[in-house]
Amino acid sequence: MPPADHHEILFEPVAIGPKTLRNRFYNVPHGTAYGVLRPSTWAAYRAVRAEGGWAAVSTEFSSVGPSSDEFPLHSSDIWDEEDARRHKLMVDSVHAHGALASIELHHGGAHAMRRISREPALSPSGLAPELPPPAGPPGTPKAMDLDDIERIEQAFVDAAVRARDAGYDIVDVLAGYGYLFAQFLSPFHNHRTDSYGGSLENRARFWLETLGSVRDAVGADCAIATRLSIETQGPWGHSLDESVELVRMADPLVDLWDLNVGSVLDWGSDISPSRVIPEGQNMEIFGRIRRATEKPVLGVSRWTSPDLMAQAVRSGVIDIVGSARQSIADPFFPSKVQEGRIEDIRECMGINQCISSLDRGNMTCAQNATAGEEYRRGWHPERFEPLTRPDVSVLVVGAGPAGMEAAIGLAKRGAEMVHLVDAAEHLGGHLRSVVDLPGLREWGRFIDHRMVQIEKLPNLQFIPSTRLSAEDVRDYGASHVVVATGARWSGTGLTPGTHAPLEGVVEGADRVFTPEQLLVEGRRPAGGSHVTVYDAEGVYMGAGIAQLLADEGYAVSVVTPHAQVAAEGDLTLDGPAIRASLHSSGVAMHREITLTVADQGRVLGVGEFEEPFSLETDALVLVTMRAPLDDLYQELVSDRETLAAVGIEAVHRIGDALSPRPIAESMFEGHRLAREFESPDPAVALPYAREPLRLVLEDRRR
Repeated sequence: MPPADHHEILFEPVAIGPKTLRNRFYNVPHGTAYGVLRPSTWAAYRAVRAEGGWAAVSTEFSSVGPSSDEFPLHSSDIWDEEDARRHKLMVDSVHAHGALASIELHHGGAHAMRRISREPALSPSGLAPELPPPAGPPGTPKAMDLDDIERIEQAFVDAAVRARDAGYDIVDVLAGYGYLFAQFLSPFHNHRTDSYGGSLENRARFWLETLGSVRDAVGADCAIATRLSIETQGPWGHSLDESVELVRMADPLVDLWDLNVGSVLDWGSDISPSRVIPEGQNMEIFGRIRRATEKPVLGVSRWTSPDLMAQAVRSGVIDIVGSARQSIADPFFPSKVQEGRIEDIRECMGINQCISSLDRGNMTCAQNATAGEEYRRGWHPERFEPLTRPDVSVLVVGAGPAGMEAAIGLAKRGAEMVHLVDAAEHLGGHLRSVVDLPGLREWGRFIDHRMVQIEKLPNLQFIPSTRLSAEDVRDYGASHVVVATGARWSGTGLTPGTHAPLEGVVEGADRVFTPEQLLVEGRRPAGGSHVTVYDAEGVYMGAGIAQLLADEGYAVSVVTPHAQVAAEGDLTLDGPAIRASLHSSGVAMHREITLTVADQGRVLGVGEFEEPFSLETDALVLVTMRAPLDDLYQELVSDRETLAAVGIEAVHRIGDALSPRPIAESMFEGHRLAREFESPDPAVALPYAREPLRLVLEDRRR
């Protein structure tokens, strides 16, 4: 069916300089951890977004030279012709699906890593920024002289020419996120007294000169864009009023304004998870910029709803919808909107697994198991290979993230019958209770999407409120069994760091609680209690429960062996906001403390340097580690002769029942099992295509 009338505006073409976008959907620059070091993986990933209907598909930031060497971060360097050859693979893949290819040219200035090039850091004034880890080599940056300015400007021009020759349609000069041009724009960084410092016009001179030179070099062939951070939180940026003036200054030099909010020191203000920032929060400030220019304005604001996107365009706030995370969660978002299949969209949940996974070397998504696997495993987000033997009946026990994903994948591959059985009344497994934690309501989108898919698949049936024993499974009549029964939190305080239960803890005692007891069973400490949350995991659960109990009126303390409360939140970019919220709620936070004893009325532990720790408390919540609930699996596989006798060909164990992990990894495993169901041993992943770093480096030296 066609798009809804109120969505049609999203499919109008937009002219940007010498190029035309086929619609208003723009896949903006975002990291992949691939780039020119894994060019085939990179090209396949970007190509799927183009296939999915995005009008333009961009690279991540593309370093213009060795003084902005960003290794091991996810830059797509364009230093020389060899880099350009690798870029062409991505460009051609994007063009093959009718989209424009965009490159974001970048120099990190004082924030550049420089770990391999070993060049000195460059900055406007030689002032060292406050760098978050991981940082480059320590030292005071070099204050750029006029020769440096001329050299870096030429590096941008040379990179732009290489990009044009590789086939890029859009050249985007990065002046945001606190990198080199933003450092010149910022009075916090820029203390120069020459023509490149002082007034806003002088601070903008380097950026404006570079934009002009790039335009002169390639503007007849490529659209010229610039990504500008228009507001920052903290002293290191420029104000919104100054941003309006900057747009007026540079307007004759650009064909497209690419707007974001924040800097390298506060970029969480722009791309924080859903628990911190609502969708569309940047609309008001985008409107200020829109009134200052006649050029098309591209804005990012964690858009996930086509209704809000259309409203933003119709109201004149933006002309083009910029998206990174939604394009990761569902590369075919534009196509589904255009076809009127809104219910099939995998909406981004704002978990930011995509961001936390980047620094670990491989981008992942909690909604889309195929993200990053397009080349490596040959997976497509919308297509499944039919089973060669569809006459199988599959019983999936457990309707959590892994079980749902496996059942849907097998049904889409054409399995004759798939039954998804769970002891609970509803789909979702442990995620069903997690969404009740403060700020995590949008995580329920995972369940909502799969509920729709299950209802659409005639060969997949969800059977709720049914607890199966091993005998029940053997009598069920299935040819294959998938056990996805999840995990449970340890009630003894067992942690990965101590490998031992917490002394004095009696599992099930009235004053000791696990997350399941609080969130599923509804248990609570006595009113007026002081509650200690021992968070040895450091992800979302400990801080979420602490906030929940504080909101309910309890006096709460968090104790963690990590350097920060909600330590993983510093990678998902909500750590500071989580801690600020806990602090404002009166929650006491004790860092780098390992608990050793839980006596009646207090907990004891040791600090980083073995200093004693003691805290009086009435109740203790243990968020330490999860153990697999795999009793059913173990009982089934302990008697393989009986399995064979009743016609069960295989029993598989997936998700948290195999190894408790983040949602993205559990879901991925269920998806992988469905894709590789007919492999010789589905318990072991098939080999995936590799692009060895050694070969890449050798190729580069040639």
